[in-house]
Amino acid sequence: MTKNYAKLIVTGLFSGLLFSCSSTNLMTLSVTEPAPIYLESKGKNVGIVNRSLPSKQNEAIDVIDKILSVEGKDLDKDGANEIMLGLQNELTKNNGFSSVKILEENNLKSVGLSVFPAALPWETIEKISKQNHIDYLFELSFYDTDATVAYKTATVEKANLLGIKIPVIEHQATISTLVKNGWRIYDVRNKNIIDEIASDNMVTSTGRGINPMKAVEAIMGRKQNVLQLSNHLGSDYALKTLPYKIRVSRDYYVKGTSNFEIGRRRAQTGNWDGAAELWAKEVNNSDPKIAGRACYNMAIINEINGNLDVAVDWASKSYSDYGDKLALKYLNLLKNRVSKLQQLESQVQ
Repeated sequence: MTKNYAKLIVTGLFSGLLFSCSSTNLMTLSVTEPAPIYLESKGKNVGIVNRSLPSKQNEAIDVIDKILSVEGKDLDKDGANEIMLGLQNELTKNNGFSSVKILEENNLKSVGLSVFPAALPWETIEKISKQNHIDYLFELSFYDTDATVAYKTATVEKANLLGIKIPVIEHQATISTLVKNGWRIYDVRNKNIIDEIASDNMVTSTGRGINPMKAVEAIMGRKQNVLQLSNHLGSDYALKTLPYKIRVSRDYYVKGTSNFEIGRRRAQTGNWDGAAELWAKEVNNSDPKIAGRACYNMAIINEINGNLDVAVDWASKSYSDYGDKLALKYLNLLKNRVSKLQQLESQVQ
């Protein structure tokens, strides 16, 4: 047996020993988070406007930018339309708003070149609102694509008509397209800008061929890729107006008495209430360490069952009465969840 092999065995045994001696197991549960961007949707109407087209004084600069970035014809215009359609479709799908419509406001221009224009005057917003009966105005503040081209050749082997592999020169072209966009949301009634955010996303298209033209022809689908990404970006932004679910992890105690051992097995089979019956028997154990662990686990089962206030009480008791350090960290997590739940309840009312 070599020294390295023996070392691996010892390391494995030591790791296994640590795992088997752990006093806690890890579990996960699903929790609902408040919407990152809260909009009262019931009975409300939404308008979407496009300010991504450059104003006349900046059109010359934009033309130069198009040449330098190797943009396809109407790519920015079509991409902007697609990102607005993605937003409109997702907001409509949520069934909370009375209507979601794209407004034709051709006089709303931007400075171009991927920067936020100045916020619209509230007089302008109120005029748009009265004409279209909207409560919220989503503004596509800017939309721009920048492309870079990389070109190279490589020697590869390809079979000829006789099936014999021979070296040939292959031309490879890669276009990387950066999609830049910015959104702003106006609350018409309260005269408040609810959100303002920008994002950059990359699309890469690669083509190969026996000559440069064949390589370029192979990446003619670049525009479709950009439009597809743009639609997803609009949809993703709309989803930020909805509550969402995440998985969170929690430790729970599995060592201390036979009730913890049996409780672990019950929990592993999904019988959490059965495990809680055993943990409850240990909350008054004469050993403060055991009692603290039992109180902590009672907090866990109450969080699982959605009783957050009761879970806070058990976690607080575990730390304050028995000094369980894990309970203090858990108590802070629970208080944060209670705060977010209150926020969530205010959103759905």
